Amino acid sequence: MIKLHGAILSPYVRKVKVVLAMKGIEYDSTFQMPFNQGANFFKISPLGKIPALEHGDLKISDSTVICEYLEDLYPETPIYPAKPVDRAWARWLVTLGGTKVTELTGGIFFQRFMRINVLQQSSDEVLVEKIINEQLPPILDYLETQAPQAGFLFGDFGLADISLVSPFVNAGYGGYFVDEDRWPNFKRFAQRVLSHALVSPLLDVEAKLVPQSK
Repeated sequence: MIKLHGAILSPYVRKVKVVLAMKGIEYDSTFQMPFNQGANFFKISPLGKIPALEHGDLKISDSTVICEYLEDLYPETPIYPAKPVDRAWARWLVTLGGTKVTELTGGIFFQRFMRINVLQQSSDEVLVEKIINEQLPPILDYLETQAPQAGFLFGDFGLADISLVSPFVNAGYGGYFVDEDRWPNFKRFAQRVLSHALVSPLLDVEAKLVPQSK
């Protein structure tokens, strides 16, 4: 049995759960905050990262590596497009979602959600406003050019779709939502991803834990 370690609101954990659902894989899950290793978790995830996955003797702790392992193990429902050019572009978008997009949206989430609700601290609104007004718009300008006008990025729903949109769920928990007037294409694409039958049930569970989200 596959075992997934992570925190329910993590965009990376959410991404892996969507892939597990896509492939119909049964798994056990345990709650684990990042960087709070303890002796046992450090053996599973040496860097303290979540999600971490155990499957037999295998222990891995990078969300994209986990998703690609699941792809190799259960290829029947692919998470990447078939054509090599499309697969390469999908991998780039997955990387973008897991790096710069998550870094910026995660900054909003940390300041406005984690600091206020978990750490009982005030948010650094100067930093948040810099992210929202200076750092995030160029990324959204680019995503606006990549988002399809209908459907998903490569036809069928896949890893690239959830990788780009999952971080914005966390930004929403921090009160930030993509401006539909400025980035209409990406906004509508994100709404299609979030309403997907494999994604919306996860968000329903999260909503019960985040009653203060807007």
